Amino acid sequence: FFGLGKSWERLGPEWEMAHFPLRTHRIHHGDAEPTTPLTTGTRQEARKVPRTRSTMAAILGAQRLALALHPRASGLLCRRFANAATTKEARLLLAGPDASGIVASFSHLLFSRGCGIVDCTSESSEIDARIDKHSHHSSRRMFFQRILFDYSNVSVERNVIEDEINDLCVRFGMKSQLSWGNKRRRISIFVSKYDHCLWELLLRQRAGEFNCDVAMIISNHEKLRHVADTFDIPYRVFPITKENKLEQEEEQISLMEQYNVDLLVLARYMQVLSPSFCSRFQNQIINIHHSFLPAFRGGSPYHKAHERGVKLVGATAHYATTELDEGPIIEQDIMRVSHRDDVKDLIRKGRTLEKTVLTNAVKAHLDDRIITHHSKCIVFAE
Repeated sequence: FFGLGKSWERLGPEWEMAHFPLRTHRIHHGDAEPTTPLTTGTRQEARKVPRTRSTMAAILGAQRLALALHPRASGLLCRRFANAATTKEARLLLAGPDASGIVASFSHLLFSRGCGIVDCTSESSEIDARIDKHSHHSSRRMFFQRILFDYSNVSVERNVIEDEINDLCVRFGMKSQLSWGNKRRRISIFVSKYDHCLWELLLRQRAGEFNCDVAMIISNHEKLRHVADTFDIPYRVFPITKENKLEQEEEQISLMEQYNVDLLVLARYMQVLSPSFCSRFQNQIINIHHSFLPAFRGGSPYHKAHERGVKLVGATAHYATTELDEGPIIEQDIMRVSHRDDVKDLIRKGRTLEKTVLTNAVKAHLDDRIITHHSKCIVFAE
């Protein structure tokens, strides 16, 4: 209980009744009636209570308990309860040559401005001479860090912190990305005729797993309009031919800019985006496909894989780039198959993987857990 561990268990029910003799509430979110008092040795049936009253009862109960155990603790516990609803969390991503003092410098900067570090994860890896051959720094290692910090009690304007972070980045030769977490992302989902990934994304978004809004669904077919109607999301159709491809893409780009879309998710969108389209949204387009590539290119990949007797099926989510299916990989997964699986089994298992891998990749992007370094992604765990 509030970090007391075994101390609470040792006190026992007699201590509880002695220090909470008047009235105790159970917390029921969104209910309407008060609970009955607790009587010695028994707990009467609890009726429902309003959220505000039950929350205040919990705070008072915590304060009494804290006073009994340690008089100075009560104020801290109450402040934790009061600040829980007002926490403001920002995410800072850092990438650059490894050097002494990076962690200390950025941590001290945030602390000096009234910020509290909630979580900090860092990675260091050797530099790949092939992709970093034009690098001029002396370090032979690259450093990547993600800092989640609370700025509820920040002592200066946010732009001051931004400037100071930029100054440190110049000093250490690093790149940074700062998200204050005060704006919900807006995504657009591109689909064709397959609906399994679309349903998964929309259901998870509705369940609150994604901190984003779905601005619209774009397709080159009418087939999945009923899915969009189910979730009351705008559905726009852009029929694509060789003759009108670039023209249609320009209209799509204009629509993305009009609706302030932050992320494009290709949920089995069976069209190849032009290099100009991909360049416009660098590291903002997530694509999903089977993991047989570069084998079994083209149509009917599962049929071709079944003919070759593959032992694994998988899915890959990556950022779309000007090079087809060669973008930095965000997430992958596999599942074993055997000679007992027919083509339908391979397709079913493959689609299950595609749904999971794509949603994991989208969540990692929305949570600012991805740093793209050249042709690969550093993905921090949840």
